[in-house]
Amino acid sequence: MDIQRSDDDAASGIQWLKPDWPAADRVRACSSLRAGGVSEGFFQSLNLGNHVNDDPDHVIQNRTRLQQALALPRQPVWLQQRHGITVVNAENSKNKAVADASWTDSSNIVCAVLTADCLPILLCQRDGTRVAAVHAGWRGLAAGVIEAACQAMACPADKLLAWLGPAIGPQAFEVGVEVRSAFLSYDAKAISAFQATRAGHWYADLYCLARQRLACCGVNAVYGGGFCTFSDPEHFFSHRRDGDIGVNTGRMATLIWLS
Repeated sequence: MDIQRSDDDAASGIQWLKPDWPAADRVRACSSLRAGGVSEGFFQSLNLGNHVNDDPDHVIQNRTRLQQALALPRQPVWLQQRHGITVVNAENSKNKAVADASWTDSSNIVCAVLTADCLPILLCQRDGTRVAAVHAGWRGLAAGVIEAACQAMACPADKLLAWLGPAIGPQAFEVGVEVRSAFLSYDAKAISAFQATRAGHWYADLYCLARQRLACCGVNAVYGGGFCTFSDPEHFFSHRRDGDIGVNTGRMATLIWLS
């Protein structure tokens, strides 16, 4: 895992992952880790989600520290994520738009999604003219959020690159019949993403499911994956590991923008 660290004294301790993909130079992207913030308790330390039970002032400080550490051109366009398939133009959207993905073709507009087990996906056009950030939990994946994001990008699929950020790994995400059925009803090949555990339960591989959906869209240049938020508490928040109906654990941010 290639961890980057801040050299800014005001944001010291902040760490992030830099996507390992051949994106154009003007495409800037990262996924935050949990170190370097001011939050405490369940949210220690760089919690960036303001919809959980963290101190709002801590979240504001954390977001400011992230902006300083990454030298962001402005604060990210934060979404109200609903595990749906709505995709918005980040430049024209107000902060807190109800959506699970955003895209832009303008410089200095920062697309962002928050996760703590769900899969963050970044998309960019090969020539560095358009980018998108996608929040893909199992519900969004099954419903078609990847397909919606690729459609919003409005460019040939063979001109797109995708990067899969930190999500719960395939040996930690146990699901029931309803989850497996939701994917198999769409594509029988999804069976390869499920490993039986006990009666009526399977381990689900979000990375495999995302790659399958991207391939169906014609996107075959896919990078990243291989993380597990659940099994790495040092670096990642995890809803399934630490959460209490989703409110008592922090959130990481996955960001992309054009310089």
